[in-house]
Amino acid sequence: MTVGVVVPARDEEQNIGPVVADLLALCDDRGARVIDDFVVCDNGSTDATAIRAREAGARTVRQDTPGYGLACLTALAALRPVDIVLFTDGDRSFKAVQGLGLLEAVAGGADLAIGSRVLGRKEPGALSLPQRAGNRVASLLIRLLWGVAVTDLGPYRAIRAEALQRLDMQDRAYGWTVEMQVKAIQYGLRVVEVPADALRRRFGRSKVGGTLRGVVGAGVGILSMIARLRLREARLGRPARSPRR
Repeated sequence: MTVGVVVPARDEEQNIGPVVADLLALCDDRGARVIDDFVVCDNGSTDATAIRAREAGARTVRQDTPGYGLACLTALAALRPVDIVLFTDGDRSFKAVQGLGLLEAVAGGADLAIGSRVLGRKEPGALSLPQRAGNRVASLLIRLLWGVAVTDLGPYRAIRAEALQRLDMQDRAYGWTVEMQVKAIQYGLRVVEVPADALRRRFGRSKVGGTLRGVVGAGVGILSMIARLRLREARLGRPARSPRR
């Protein structure tokens, strides 16, 4: 199965190069490179993020309008046709090698594989208190509203390209990750969680946990997306189907 990587990034010149290089270095049991295409969306950076990404081997696209979801959509539009899309952040907060577990889960039959930082190990300082609290609240709401156990909304994830197209992703901001997970549940896709270690940021400041604006924006975006998807489901009169197991 062919694999494409999508990375939204803003002002990550000290991190993006190793993120790209480490993922491109991934190989299968035969020693063949795993990644077939790699697109980084430079989401309005004022530094050399795009240059460092290209130097490491990625293709880049520019999107000056800020927005996590919009950056993902912009990168996806530039991605060549592949079977699986692997999403990650550009801040070196995950181990590249653990992406193999996500890809293997999809190759083994899952439609969407989420890298769960709750199931993995967390370096001290990897996740701020607001990030941990928000994650728990969102996971609890999904369990209560759809009856599906979720531990994390982690951005390190792999999804079948055909499943991603079916989800018709719309969010342009911080509701992107939860939109993907909830829609996958609603459409009866097979969703699995794979342990993913959370690493402490070495350079720069987190766009979410590092600022009050980021914390509030992410919280509002995630909770409002959950509410919109539930109301839309109720309005259309289509109860969520149980995911395939």
